[in-house]
Amino acid sequence: MPQTQVSCPRCRQPVPANVEQLFDVTSDPGAKQRLLGGVSNFIRCPFCGHEGRLATPIVYHDNEKELLLTFFPPELGLPLNEQEKMIGPLIKQVMDRLPAEKRKAYLLKPTANLTYESMVETILGKDGITPEMIKTQQERVTLIDRLLQATSAEIRSEIIKQNEKLFDEQFFGLFSRLAQSAAQSQQPKLAEALGGVQEQLLKETEFGRGLAESVGEMEAAAKSLQEAGKGLTREKLLDMVIAAPSDARIRGYVSLARGGMDYSFFQTLTDKIEKASGDEKQKLEHIR
Repeated sequence: MPQTQVSCPRCRQPVPANVEQLFDVTSDPGAKQRLLGGVSNFIRCPFCGHEGRLATPIVYHDNEKELLLTFFPPELGLPLNEQEKMIGPLIKQVMDRLPAEKRKAYLLKPTANLTYESMVETILGKDGITPEMIKTQQERVTLIDRLLQATSAEIRSEIIKQNEKLFDEQFFGLFSRLAQSAAQSQQPKLAEALGGVQEQLLKETEFGRGLAESVGEMEAAAKSLQEAGKGLTREKLLDMVIAAPSDARIRGYVSLARGGMDYSFFQTLTDKIEKASGDEKQKLEHIR
């Protein structure tokens, strides 16, 4: 996407930015992610460090979900007739792109949004994402920022203790995506900081410890399978599964050797269960 020179609202220096006013998901499926992901209409000033959304009119359209939304930043201070002059041509573009059979009644009544946040909530709401879910995600982002801003491991430990319930699968998924993004966008300092925080989270949170165990057991399972090599049979694989020291190791075998766990594999396991008794029988049933 070609960039436009805009003035930083804080220091007034010229800064390149992706400025986009029409997000027509029907003709451009990637438009939604550019809007919600802050790719477009977001400024990062290299001179003063200011970061934030650009104040620009927005029209969002999704024919499949019958959404036609408009947002006009109040800080622009333009009267309604001037707003309509800017928004009108964008809506006309939407109409012109649609074949006659897809022009439905919703196009005649665009939904005006007083805030950017309400527009985003409407878009996400159509995907089944509630305001409560959005709030929880924002809490996760804020928590990650607090952990990054902490000046010592001790302070991070205290933050972790205070927010133990937030460290779940969704949190670590978000954290992982941020770390990958930092690495891919060549932000070595941020990537290093995230790596340090992650190391502490894996040690000091219940979910993190479980995750670290799973990774370790997956590596151990891979090593065992590699050592078995071409001599690995269904019977030997079953013996390895039965001898696994933890459920995490068993999950590792299942993930890496699923192809060998066919009908014959489970029939052999069933035969062992029928011949076993007591604790051994219970263990084999748990594995199955």
